[in-house]
Amino acid sequence: MADRRRIFIGDIQGCLGPLRSLLEACQHDPARDTLIPVGDLVRKGPDSRGVLRFLRALDAQPVLGNHDLRWLQSESDEDPESAAWLREQPVARVMDDVIAVHAGLHPRWTEQDLLDLKGEDIEFAVRVRYCDPEGNLPAQDWPPPPPPFEPWDAHYRGSKRVVFGHWARRGLVKTERVVGLDTGCVYGRELTAWIAEEDRIVQVEGL
Repeated sequence: MADRRRIFIGDIQGCLGPLRSLLEACQHDPARDTLIPVGDLVRKGPDSRGVLRFLRALDAQPVLGNHDLRWLQSESDEDPESAAWLREQPVARVMDDVIAVHAGLHPRWTEQDLLDLKGEDIEFAVRVRYCDPEGNLPAQDWPPPPPPFEPWDAHYRGSKRVVFGHWARRGLVKTERVVGLDTGCVYGRELTAWIAEEDRIVQVEGL
């Protein structure tokens, strides 16, 4: 069997067509590849239920985003089986070399903290864009807030690469420390994947 790969995918938001195209562009092989969407699988786009069923069938391992949590609160009755699957997913995944989270990490969190986030910490993990060195959030994210607020990853000091989404306005981010994959698929831009083992970005047209 070919070497296994992890394919991290940016915010899908109910865009099943682009998701299928992206996996084709990645030459996705279910026998070797693990799909790790970084949250916001649903809402805004035309086929949230289709996306959930498609990812379930492929045994994807997503993290939850703010729109996934809202879907579970208000729309989960539409598809109980997908809702049960989505509720089983974590807010963050900690791997040997990578951390996956929807929005970002608090400056003071340890890896152990990520295994049992609750309440306000969940809200931080699925919503943060800017924060100060103490993890305080600005009143609003746009226009960009003044100092001491900076993008959350400016305060990140961990050793593992963090893969995140949630920030379509910022777009693709790829450094040695973080990979940001929300490139605004549902807004007519791109759907983006990062293949970790190849350190390669793959993009297709969105809606």
